[in-house]
Amino acid sequence: MSETFDAVDVIRTKRDRGALSDAQIDWVIDAYTRGSVAEEQMAALAMAILLNGMTRREIARWTDAMIRSGRRLDLTGLTRPTADKHSTGGVGDKITLPLTPLVASFGVAVPQLSGRGLGHTGGTLDKLESIPGWRAELTTAELRRQLDDVGAAICAAGDDLAPADKKLYALRDVTGTVESIPLIASSIMSKKIAEGTSALVLDVKVGSGAFMATRAEATELARTMVDLGTDAGVTTVALLTDMDTPLGRTVGNALEVREALEVLAGGGPTDVVDLTCALADEMLTAAGRDGHEVRAALSDGRAMDRWRAMITAQHGDPDAPLPTARVTHTITATERGVLQTLDARAVGVAAWRLGAGRARKEDAVHPAAGIELHAKPGDPVTVGAPLLTLHTDEPQRFERALAALDSAWRIGPDASTPRPLIIDRIA
Repeated sequence: MSETFDAVDVIRTKRDRGALSDAQIDWVIDAYTRGSVAEEQMAALAMAILLNGMTRREIARWTDAMIRSGRRLDLTGLTRPTADKHSTGGVGDKITLPLTPLVASFGVAVPQLSGRGLGHTGGTLDKLESIPGWRAELTTAELRRQLDDVGAAICAAGDDLAPADKKLYALRDVTGTVESIPLIASSIMSKKIAEGTSALVLDVKVGSGAFMATRAEATELARTMVDLGTDAGVTTVALLTDMDTPLGRTVGNALEVREALEVLAGGGPTDVVDLTCALADEMLTAAGRDGHEVRAALSDGRAMDRWRAMITAQHGDPDAPLPTARVTHTITATERGVLQTLDARAVGVAAWRLGAGRARKEDAVHPAAGIELHAKPGDPVTVGAPLLTLHTDEPQRFERALAALDSAWRIGPDASTPRPLIIDRIA
């Protein structure tokens, strides 16, 4: 078929700091999805976007074109209002696990389409697949039925949901263009808008373990995504949250599921509980529900009941033992004082090297691999006290994991002033 535009002309427009027209954007996304725009041409365009940016109109049209590259889920007709949450990714970020059933326990349907981990950040589906029998893939009919019956589903996005994004994401990963804020925002929001939810809360991570290392970058990304959601008719709000330190006291798939279960049983680390409740409150408010009892729903078993129903509906056994690592190695403190810092990225990389993550999408993950944190910044430590315990099935992995943790923490005489867990709210 004859093409409406020439790919080189589109690349030149953005290379020369021009704004792409709606017609150019519609064509290039469609042609790339069809294979008429070559990978090297889209790589050049992605680099031009990284270097020269996009206007709000361009980003909105780019996002819409990616949504139109596939199908859009129709969640109308459900007996409950819908709300969803998306995190930009971090270390120890198991919040989706307790949050989804917690929000569902208030009569809100949560269609949580999630992904797998890559590099130092963990993936929700990888965590849940450590539960024996649990399956990530649901058909649209199964998803709708589960949302009606249970109110909660955490599952993989289908290949026909924003397929242009799936193709472009893989290209960005190998061309040094992952960090482009217009491309990050449109990637996230194309899938979330196509998912059909009416309310969305974004958890935008800031710090060493996040994609956005600075508050300014995170604010720009959050503002861009909130605008995209609002323009598409989705009630959207973003929280900027700290990711200089890992969330909770575990990093790794089965380890994080155990910690999520502690939260659902009314316990768990304070930071995980606080962030789960803050995000639940935002989701419930956006969905028109009163969330003043979210902490009570964790302690009285309502959220746990919904978790068990959700896991069972996806063929998982909520009572089955979780995998445990064959070998462990504990790092102890060599001085007395207060733990001042614990670098999230270093811990994430170490957990990945232990087998908890993957370097390529086709790599397998080890469900039992990961790291326990015995101390968090602000905690007093003594000589010989455990700081971290490394878990793996393959002891030869310890050496590289330990190398990643070199200089990952600092112990001093006094506690440093911590950054707040929730840094800002953008709506």
